[in-house]
Amino acid sequence: MKLDISIYRGFMNDKELIVSGHVFKSWAPSQYSIEKRALKHSFSILKMFTIKPMANEKVILEFKDETVFTKTMKDGYFNFRIPFDTKLPSGWHSCVVKCDIGKFNIVSTGEILKPYTGTYGIISDIDDTFLISHSSNAFKKLYVMLTQNLDNRQVFDDVPTHYQALSKAGQQHETSFNSFFYVSSSEWNLYSFIVAIANKYKLPKAVLKLKKIKTGLGDFFFTGGGSHDHKFEKIKEIISFYPDLKYVLLGDDSQKDPYLYERICKVFPKNIAAIYIRQTKKEPKEKVKTVLANIETLNIKHLYFKHSSEAIAHSKAIGII
Repeated sequence: MKLDISIYRGFMNDKELIVSGHVFKSWAPSQYSIEKRALKHSFSILKMFTIKPMANEKVILEFKDETVFTKTMKDGYFNFRIPFDTKLPSGWHSCVVKCDIGKFNIVSTGEILKPYTGTYGIISDIDDTFLISHSSNAFKKLYVMLTQNLDNRQVFDDVPTHYQALSKAGQQHETSFNSFFYVSSSEWNLYSFIVAIANKYKLPKAVLKLKKIKTGLGDFFFTGGGSHDHKFEKIKEIISFYPDLKYVLLGDDSQKDPYLYERICKVFPKNIAAIYIRQTKKEPKEKVKTVLANIETLNIKHLYFKHSSEAIAHSKAIGII
C-alpha cells in the first residue's frame, strides 16, 4: 500500500496559525514529474488527477513547542487552525506533519509564513493573470496542460518584474518582503506544478489557496471550471486575517475575477489599494469596463491592461512601487 502526504504553505499572525494539506492512499500529485516530455508529460498530469485521498485519518502537526492533532475530511484534506501567540521573527518557519496508519509512518515538512511588518499584501490569480493558460477555451487549456511541460510553459512578459517590485513595495530592509498569496480555481492537484512555475520565473514565494482536490480522470476534463465562489471566500479569509494591510489584487478578464474583486471591494472598501485586470482578448470587454468603473466610485485605483509594462507604470504612478 502506498501512503503519502502533501503539505501546503501555511501562514500566521500574532494570535493563530493556519496550515493544511492532504493524506493519500496513493502517491501525492507532487510525486509525478512535470519535466518529462511528450506522452510521458501527459501521463504525469493525468496521474495527478487519479489519486486516492484518505478520510478520517489522524494527522499530527509539530511546530515549535506545539504538538496538535486532527483528522482528515472526506477528501483527505486536513486544516489546522490553532491559537499561537509565541513571538517569532518574520519570515518562513519550518513545521512537520505526521500520519501513522498501521505500520506506516509518514512524515512531511512544510513552511509557515510570519509576515514582515508592512503596508501591502498582494493577492494574485494564476491562470491568464501571470501564467499563459487560455482559460476561456476549455479544449485549448487542456491541450496546453497535457502537451507543455515545465520547460515550455510561459508567463506573460514583465510579470516577474512587476511582482518582484510589489513584493518589495514599502519595505525598508533588503531581506523583508510583502506577503504574497496566489488564489486560483486550479485544484490542489496542481499545487506542486504552480510552485515549480513560480520558482522557474523567480516570482515571489507565496501562500497558495486552491480549489477542492479532484480524484479522477472525469474530473480532470473540468479542471478550473465550475463556481469561483471559493476564491471570494479565500480572499475574504486572507484580508480578515491581516486586516491592517492594504491589498493589491491582480486578475484577468477570462473568467470571474473582475466581479469577485468588485464584491471584495464592497466588503473591504478601505483595504484595497489597487486592482489590476489583464485583458486576454484583442479587445477589452465592455462588462469588465463597467464593473471597474463601479469600483472606481469606491475610490479604489484600477487598471485594465494588456501588457504588464502598463501595470508597472501604473503602480509607479500611484506610488505603490
